[in-house]
Amino acid sequence: MTLERIHQAIPHRAPMLLVDEVIEESADRIICRKRFAADEFFFQGHYPEASITPGVILCEAAMQAGAILLSQHLGGAAGVPVATRLNNVKFKSMVLPGDTIEMQVELTERLADAFYLNAKVTNAGKLAVRFDFACTLAPAPAPTPPSA
Repeated sequence: MTLERIHQAIPHRAPMLLVDEVIEESADRIICRKRFAADEFFFQGHYPEASITPGVILCEAAMQAGAILLSQHLGGAAGVPVATRLNNVKFKSMVLPGDTIEMQVELTERLADAFYLNAKVTNAGKLAVRFDFACTLAPAPAPTPPSA
């Protein structure tokens, strides 16, 4: 999947776009990749002498992969998927500048506009974080007017 297709699927943009490429996608499963460059904005203040990727960033990357997966279920519906719940979050290993993660997200259940998913993030084949999460479809926010 191209970056253009990722931009069509989710509203995230740099510096908060945390999906570089989609490796595999089916109706209920997606695998995406993200390489963390040494100049990512969060490394400036998150243990600047020995940078590690914040756990919340790893979760956000996986949830963005999930949003790309859900885009095919929404069929052009007006709105954006927003997280409503994270459960059973388990951090297992650190992700450092220069590392490339793979995010595997599976849709386990859908109830109307509520989606239940589980995520697994690996780094060089080693589990970094695992969690379950839920999303719902929310109205798309109005565009922010340009500053004067």
